[in-house]
Amino acid sequence: MRSVGTVLALVVLATVVATFARRWRIPAPSLLVVAGLAVALLPGTPEIRISPEIIGLVVLPPLLYASAEDMPWRELRAVWKPVGVLAIGLVLASAAAVAAVAAVLTPLSWQMAFVLGAVLASTDPVAVTALGRRLALPPRVQVLVQAESLFNDATSLVLVRVAAGIAVASAAADWGSAGGAFLLLAGGGTVIGAAVAAVITLIRRRTEDPVLETVIALVTPYAAYLLAEIAHTSGVTSCVVAGVVLGGHGDRLTNARIRLQLHAVYGTVVFLLESVVFSLIGLALPSQVQALADGDRAWPLYALAIAATLVAVRLLWLAPLSAVVQRKGGLGRVNWRVPMVLTWAGTRGVMPLAAALSVPEVVRNGAPLTDRSLVLVLTTSVVVVTLVVQGFTLAPVVRASGIALEPDHTAREEAEARSHLAHAGLARLEELAELEVVPDVVLDRLRRGLTARLEDARDRLTDSDDADGTATESADRVYRQLRRDLISVETGELQRLYDSHTISDITRRRLQRALDLEETRLTDA
Repeated sequence: MRSVGTVLALVVLATVVATFARRWRIPAPSLLVVAGLAVALLPGTPEIRISPEIIGLVVLPPLLYASAEDMPWRELRAVWKPVGVLAIGLVLASAAAVAAVAAVLTPLSWQMAFVLGAVLASTDPVAVTALGRRLALPPRVQVLVQAESLFNDATSLVLVRVAAGIAVASAAADWGSAGGAFLLLAGGGTVIGAAVAAVITLIRRRTEDPVLETVIALVTPYAAYLLAEIAHTSGVTSCVVAGVVLGGHGDRLTNARIRLQLHAVYGTVVFLLESVVFSLIGLALPSQVQALADGDRAWPLYALAIAATLVAVRLLWLAPLSAVVQRKGGLGRVNWRVPMVLTWAGTRGVMPLAAALSVPEVVRNGAPLTDRSLVLVLTTSVVVVTLVVQGFTLAPVVRASGIALEPDHTAREEAEARSHLAHAGLARLEELAELEVVPDVVLDRLRRGLTARLEDARDRLTDSDDADGTATESADRVYRQLRRDLISVETGELQRLYDSHTISDITRRRLQRALDLEETRLTDA
C-alpha cells in the first residue's frame, strides 16, 4: 500500500507542477525535474528507485510513438540526409569525446568511461519533443531536431551493448559484430515497425467503434515495442517507425469524432507520463548520490565537464554540417544562428537514463560491477543539467537567434488556408445550385456561412462559422448533410494545400481539427 500511495502522490505532484508550468509558460520538463529534486531533498521523503523495466516497457513506448506520430512525413523526407549524418556520426563522436574526458577527469576505468560515453551519446526524443512543443521553430528545423533524437537511438543502443560487454566480460571490442548488431537493431526494428503499422492500418480502416479505436491506438506502441524486443531488434526504432507511418495516414483512417477522441485520450496519457517521468529523474538523484563511494564526491564537477563536452562536440559537428547544407542550398552567406539553436536543443532525458539502468550490476564472475553507481549518478546529473540549463534558456536562445516564426506569419498562413477552404466550399455549392436539387433556403444558409468565413479569413480573424436564420426540420437535415459534404471538399482542399507545400503541417493539423469539431457538432445536432 505504501508503494501505491507513493505512486499516487507522485502523479498528483507531477500533474500540479506541469499544470503550473503551462500556465507560467515555463518548460514543463525543466520545472518537473527541479520540483522532483526539491521534494527528494525534503526530510522524510521515501527513497525513489527507478526500475529499467518500468521505463522501458511502460513509459517509453507511448511517448516515443506520440513524438513520431506528430512528425510530418513531408519535412522528414527533406532532412533525411543530415538526420542520417547526425544519428550515426554525431553519436559516435559524442561517445568518444565523453569517454575520453571521463577517463581523464573521473575515477572511472576506460571501460566504464566508454559505457558512460555510449549512454550519453544520443539526444532524447521525449525531452526534445516536450521542450520544443511550444517553440515557433521553422518546420524543417523542428523536424531535424526531433527526427535526430528519434533515429539516433539505434546507434546509441549498439554502443551501450558493446561497452557493457567490454565492462562485464573484460573483452576487447568486436566492431565487426557491432556493425552487424546495428543493422539488426535498426533494420529489424524498421521492418517490424512498418509491419505493425500495416496491420494496424488494415484494422482501423475496418473499425468504426470509438472505444475499440481508442484501445487499438493505445496498444499499438506497446505491440511495436514488444514484438521488436522479442525479436532481439530495436523496440525504440520499431515504435518510432510505426508512429511515423501511422501519423502520416491518421486522418484517412478514422472519422472526425474518433480523431477528436483519440487526440484527447492520447494527450492525457502523454501529459501524465511525461509529468511523472521527468519528476522521477529529479527524485532519483539524491538516493543515487548516497550510494557513491567517498572517493566520488567530486561528481558535480565531473557532470558539468561532461555536459560542457557534449555541447561543445555538438556545436563543432553541427557548424560545418550546417555550412555545407546552406552552401548547397545556394545561400551566399552562411547563417550561424541555426547550428546554435540546434546545438542548444540537443538535451538528454529519459532514454540515456534507461540505458544506464540497463547496464548489468555484476561482472561475469559474479562480482559487483565497479563504478556502476558513479556512471548512474553522472548520467542522471547530466540529464538534470541539460534539462534545467538548456531547457530554461532554449526559448530565449531561439528568440535571440531570430529564426523563430512570428505569430503574424502563422496567423497569415492560417488565414490564407481558410480562404482557400472557403473558396473550395463555395465552388462546390455553386455546382449543387446548378443541379437545382437543393432548397434555396439551404443554399442561402450554407452560402452565408462560407461567405462569413471567407470574410473572416480576409480580415485575419479566427474561425467564425455563424449560420443565422430558421428553417424547417427537413431543411435542417438537408443543411447538415450538405455541410458535411462541403467539409469533405474542404478537407480535400486542405490536403492539396499541404501536398503542394503551400501550408505547414502545424497549420494543416489545426485546420483539420477545426473541421473535425464542426463535423462532430453537425452529427450531434
